[in-house]
Order: sequence, then structure tokens, then C-alpha cells
Amino acid sequence: MEIRGGVELPALREDVELHTSDGLTLVGELALPLDRDPVATIVALHPLPTAGGFMDSHIIRKMAGRLPALAGLAVLRFNFRGVSSPRGISGGSFGEGLDERHDLAAAMDLVATRKLPRPWLLGWSFGTEVVLKYGLEHPIVGAILLSPPLHRATDAEIGAWAGSGKRLVAVIPELDDYLRPTEARQRFAVVPDIDLVVVDGGKHLWVGESQTRRVLTEVVQRLNPAALPLPTSWPMAPRG
Repeated sequence: MEIRGGVELPALREDVELHTSDGLTLVGELALPLDRDPVATIVALHPLPTAGGFMDSHIIRKMAGRLPALAGLAVLRFNFRGVSSPRGISGGSFGEGLDERHDLAAAMDLVATRKLPRPWLLGWSFGTEVVLKYGLEHPIVGAILLSPPLHRATDAEIGAWAGSGKRLVAVIPELDDYLRPTEARQRFAVVPDIDLVVVDGGKHLWVGESQTRRVLTEVVQRLNPAALPLPTSWPMAPRG
């Protein structure tokens, strides 16, 4: 079977609920490798709810569908407050990137409760704003920013990552609708040790299998490089 599109590879998938400190219940899913302990954890924060972002936004759904099997990663994804998907509806209403601080904290509570290893935050578009503003409040290895618009995160919040001991990776599409490479280098100059990746021909929504594979490869390169190159068919051929 060729691995592409919405293919869902074998994994332990569990519907989960997250409980925020301000009294909301959020819906989500935890996907774990089927036959081994995870080597690292992705906590995925989805794009803008008011523009259709949710836990099934395609890159996040494909991470959950592929990376537990292909790279031994745990993937926790969930709907921010007020967001609905086939999984269900999270309580509350859109918090303009402020109240979502509590949503991230609830996700990290689950990571701690389940003792999930080496957590990384992964934000896409709006999700990157929540990561940049509040990610340093949590015990993470680092954060990966996909198509960061930098509309809500201030220069001070971005600069706080410099020397924090947390790795920061920004994956910038060459043809992004909001933040292109030249401006990204300027805005992220306050974090001299940032790992800034420019994807030639990339676009904000990462549509198409070639762009999907590039994003997943950049993620696995940071969390479990031994799993590269990512297979393109299933079952995987033996390595070595």
C-alpha cells in the first residue's frame, strides 16, 4: 500500500478528554505506536478556528495517521475551545489566542499524567501563536512552528525563547500568505539559535503529498532522525 493522502497506519488510538483550569472539557485523540514505547511526543496545536482549523486539519491528521507507525512517535491532537470535528465539540468559545493558554496547559497535564516521553509542541498557523506565547511555561524539549503568521505573538514573547534551553524550529513556506522567508528572518532575529527552515515552493496550507512528506520529514528529523527516510509504502521494508 502506498502511503499518501489520508491513509491511517496501525496505531493504538484513544479518544481523550482534556480538562482546563477554567472548567472546560476539550476533545482529542492520542495515537501511540502499536508495538513499542514512543520515543518522543508531538502535542499538535491546530490552525485558526474561525478559518476552519481543527484537530483534523490535514497535516495534523496525517501526523497522527502515519508517525506512530513510521517513526515511533506519540501524537496528541485536540480541538481548541469552541471547535468541533467528527471527534466531537470542545466546550467554550474562541479565546483569541489568550484563553487557549488553558487548553495547552490541559494538554500538557495529560502528557504528564500518561508519562509521555520527550514532548514537543507543534503548532500550525494560529497554533504557532499559542506555542510562542505560552510554550515556555511547560516542560518541553522544544517546539516546531509550521507557517507561523506572527500576528499575535509579540517580539518580547518570541525573544523569550532565546537562551531558554528549549529548541525552536520554524518551517517557513517560500510562498506563504502571511510570513515569507525574508520577514521571518527579521522577526526571528531575536532568537539567534533558531533552526529556521525555508521550504522552496511551500505554501501556507502545505497542500499536496510532496509538501506533506516534506513537513513530516522535518518533524521526524528533530524528534527521531533514526526513522528517516520515511517509507512511502506499507508494510515497511526491514532496515539495515
